[in-house]
Amino acid sequence: MKGLKIVVLAKQVPDTRNVGKDAMKADGTVNRAALPAIFNPEDLNALEQALRLKDTIAGTTVHILTMGPGRAAEIIREAMFRGADGGYLLSDRAFAGSDTLATSYALTCALKNLSPDLIICGRQAIDGDTAQVGPQVAEKSGLPQITYAEEILACNEKGLKIRRRLERGSEVVEGPIPCVVTVNGSAAPCRPRNARLVMKYKHAKATSEMQEADEDYVTMASQRPYLKITEWSVNDIQSNPEDLGLSGSPTKVKHIESVVFQAKEAKVLDTSDAGIEEMMKELIANHTIG
Repeated sequence: MKGLKIVVLAKQVPDTRNVGKDAMKADGTVNRAALPAIFNPEDLNALEQALRLKDTIAGTTVHILTMGPGRAAEIIREAMFRGADGGYLLSDRAFAGSDTLATSYALTCALKNLSPDLIICGRQAIDGDTAQVGPQVAEKSGLPQITYAEEILACNEKGLKIRRRLERGSEVVEGPIPCVVTVNGSAAPCRPRNARLVMKYKHAKATSEMQEADEDYVTMASQRPYLKITEWSVNDIQSNPEDLGLSGSPTKVKHIESVVFQAKEAKVLDTSDAGIEEMMKELIANHTIG
């Protein structure tokens, strides 16, 4: 089988797994400065499935496509440290405020420049939990889709064989290529960084990052083209401006509330049978259970 051209859709997200009282601003928006930016966890699962295909099918390439500000290039470097061949950063003020509909539209327009054989992404991002972008990209691209993928079992000229994770078990399905695959969080975790690749790509930069580089770096980058992370603006993709950013986002957030759980009191439980029975009676009496 000839090598595949795989594009992994990924997102840099605030680490909402450790949300504290400072995580929300007074206006109800996320205080991104208070939360570290990370590689969306399920997109890492998707990257691993792509890299496994690269390991088994000669000539396969894996590139990251992400939309965000200039700092989002960090997750492209992170993917390159783990085995990806490069990436594309879709960055422009015109994309600001995009909901899932506008995001999937922008990504679909960018994918037309790449014409991949296979598009893989995580099931959902932890800052939105909608699980909509992957399926919407498939619909806008006119491609079949396989969701909740846990493992790509086989890939050949006939297509893909994939095990999907369901609520009460799993199933094995087959699908054609090209297609869109969304990967579940129960899939294999992504491999760690490779020290050799870290040394090779640690100086890779996107166009906006290179604007702040000194002359020595520019000279080095011109001699090492693999250090360039391609950055596209709205002018580099064929799109309708009205379908991008806020104007293309029908989703409106009316209210966000930050709920912080704090323990106000604690009780030491006696591990004897009598102590456990007393605790059960107390929980039933205050309607915590029962």
